[in-house]
Amino acid sequence: MDPISLAFGLILDPYVLTVMVLAGSFGLFMGAIPGLSATMATALLVPVTFFMEPVPALAAIVTATAMAIFAGDIPGALLRIPGTPASAAYTNEAHTMTMNGKAEMALGLSLTGAILGGLFGSAVLATSAPVLADIALRFSSFEYFWLACMGLTCAAFVSSGTAVKGFVSLLLGLFIATIGIDPMSGHPRFTFGNVDLMGGIQFIPAMIGMFAFAEVIRSVTATTPHFRPPQERIGNIFKGLGPVLMRYKVNLLRGSVIGTAVGALPGAGSDIAAWISYAVGKKFSKEPEKFGTGHPEGIVDAGSSNNAGLGGSWVPALVFGIPGDSITAIVIGVLYMKGMNPGPTVFLYQPELIYAVFLSFFLANLMLLPLGLTAIKSSKRLLLVPREILMPIILLFCIVGTFAINNTVFDVGVMLVLGLIAYLMEENGFPIAPAILGLVLGPLLEDSFITSMIKADGDLLAFFDRPIAAALGVVTILIWIVPLVVRLRRRGRLPEGVG
Repeated sequence: MDPISLAFGLILDPYVLTVMVLAGSFGLFMGAIPGLSATMATALLVPVTFFMEPVPALAAIVTATAMAIFAGDIPGALLRIPGTPASAAYTNEAHTMTMNGKAEMALGLSLTGAILGGLFGSAVLATSAPVLADIALRFSSFEYFWLACMGLTCAAFVSSGTAVKGFVSLLLGLFIATIGIDPMSGHPRFTFGNVDLMGGIQFIPAMIGMFAFAEVIRSVTATTPHFRPPQERIGNIFKGLGPVLMRYKVNLLRGSVIGTAVGALPGAGSDIAAWISYAVGKKFSKEPEKFGTGHPEGIVDAGSSNNAGLGGSWVPALVFGIPGDSITAIVIGVLYMKGMNPGPTVFLYQPELIYAVFLSFFLANLMLLPLGLTAIKSSKRLLLVPREILMPIILLFCIVGTFAINNTVFDVGVMLVLGLIAYLMEENGFPIAPAILGLVLGPLLEDSFITSMIKADGDLLAFFDRPIAAALGVVTILIWIVPLVVRLRRRGRLPEGVG
């Protein structure tokens, strides 16, 4: 019997399907609670997989991860509190749609985008994993530096305020990312003698604070009655969805491609993919001024890239044993534990197991439709709970979720302080999104720059020596320069031939 037929037999086993449903339900629960990320859901599943065969063990992880990444969209849309870091890129967009009475559209786009993007990423993983992995391995510190620069450029596109305030917010995020041990000298920076700060500021406590706790403070300090969404229930989330998806079909495809490509890069993952996809969508949109006002285009772009990035991140993990993100770092350990040593040989000696894993990706994204719909329907009660009751419960989840990451009270303190800072920023017109972006990409930017400078012995031209690095560098610099040239020309400060 050929390996593909064997793989279908393995994945369609009733026991495996039951495991996937249970893991999917667990992933939905973990993703919907701020702080309990997809990575944590994967880590908590590992002890359970000790007692499973390879196929159900990996299928459980795939399903839980796909569900958790989508589930983060639900509290983001309803409460402006992203459940997972991957949902943070378009939380404001989705929540604004909810406040405009379009909760069904926001959640419907999130669910549909996640399913279609996930299926696209799964198809790419199944058909071109070795090719994609080979391209990903060509990325050195020089390419990652330009990729980080390109990602930080997105701050200009994702910020909803003035460019200056968006830039200040980005610098704040980059500053927070530098707290901890200097990767080059090993010397503590901005720690003020505090041992806890030597490990740096973790992203998840920062995200929970700057979104969730800031929202709690805003609710408590509001002097006017809280504005409730002009609806008390969530109806048919697929109503009117077809025309919107047809209108933004290019965005759906582009988001899926970006998610898969960025996910395949070791160390990138769905979080960075969502931010880049949202920014690219705004840059090429015919209606960029509508972004941030509850515009479906942003959700289609970023929502599809989330789950597409999941399939992409497994490419280097399966083919070369190099983790694409924190989730696949855990998965590699599970692969070794099950005797499926990642690398090219696994395709030769155990092809039916690899094909079964590929099929589990397709099945998990298809399961997202009924399970995700159930999660959305059960969450509609959040719209009925008075904010005076809801906000203390959210604060409790914020504290518990933050503490659960490293089991330290220090992380809770970080969450509270950054939440207060984010509240003061937004009250004064400084957008939060660029700060979060700086916090995400700051470590990648610094590490890749220092590593590259050591390799090149201080020669800046080395950043353009490699073909891929040179292409990324030229594109990034053009993104910086062209808008300035166009603006100066419009003001009449440049002669017509310049630029």
